[in-house]
Amino acid sequence: MKKVLICLLFLPIYCAAQSKFELSESTAKSLVQVPIDCIYQEYPNKLGQVLTDSSHIDHPQSLHPIFYGCFDWHSSVHGHWLMTKIANLYPESDMADEITAILDEQFQVPKVQMELLYFQPKLNRSFERTYGWAWLLKLHAELDQHPLNESHGWTKNLQSLTTQIVTNYKAFLPKMAYPIRVGEHTNTAFGLSLAYDYAVQMQDEEFKNLISSRARDFYMDDEGCPIGWEPSGFDFISPCLQEAELMSKILTEKEFKKWLSKFLPELMEDDFKLEPGKVLDRTDGKLVHLDGLNFSRAWCFYGLAKQLTKNAERLTELGDLHIAASENEVIGSDYMGSHWLASFLVYALDKRAEINPNK
Repeated sequence: MKKVLICLLFLPIYCAAQSKFELSESTAKSLVQVPIDCIYQEYPNKLGQVLTDSSHIDHPQSLHPIFYGCFDWHSSVHGHWLMTKIANLYPESDMADEITAILDEQFQVPKVQMELLYFQPKLNRSFERTYGWAWLLKLHAELDQHPLNESHGWTKNLQSLTTQIVTNYKAFLPKMAYPIRVGEHTNTAFGLSLAYDYAVQMQDEEFKNLISSRARDFYMDDEGCPIGWEPSGFDFISPCLQEAELMSKILTEKEFKKWLSKFLPELMEDDFKLEPGKVLDRTDGKLVHLDGLNFSRAWCFYGLAKQLTKNAERLTELGDLHIAASENEVIGSDYMGSHWLASFLVYALDKRAEINPNK
């Protein structure tokens, strides 16, 4: 009965076979239209640049010939990731053909070189550190999985920018004395989590070991994370859950369970509850962050369910609860949310599919 009610209430996603939360082709088609519509929308735009002199004042598309749409650089990057993910999930669909044409247009060497040039001035070397960096690596990793990547040369053309991001990570991480534990873009655990996935997939052992070492330095001695204090007003990342999700990748199963018993012991209790974040004004670009928080909490719960098999069902239910709280606020919502929330929802649903991919 519970699954039937979920199906009736949240039709766009939940009425697949056996009422599971999965990214059906029809839902994927609706969600992928969001970045398709906004990657070429130049305004409104938040540049986030540091001006060295007046020569650096220019239109967003001139400064960022690939990642100028969707309000800001990082949202454009993960919008491109969303399109690539959907094309990988449904390679025979009409939308896959449209996405292929877009990727061919976007990932041309001259455009990539202009994007790379933006990171060269000393005052802009920290541009998008580390949130946008992490999404760029995730995009590269997804492009690498595309069946047409080799023949179309997308990652080959993007490689110079990706290499710059990895180089920036390798230079920056050893100099960090403390992690950043906020619920927004600069959250260190989120940046490390996506970068770690990239390093594993691309078999960059040096990068992987650096991330693992730094994560242990930053978080191994943490205890009693105050998840009851969450969320803060503008959070779209859960500081407690995102740290736990990262450490579930870094630590062995035995190490992780021991660590979690001190860091967030309530997570393993049968009656643990966490209410989804509430948004009171979705036209406010900061307040709408809490819809994203619900999706990012969901992907953390799903990631933790893979490691904590004994508690997997309950953690999955918590993830589902958070997705259900905000999934109807993505398509057709105010641009302050719509330009980025689809990526968060797709990432959360993709993480859910990893829990038990054979069912």
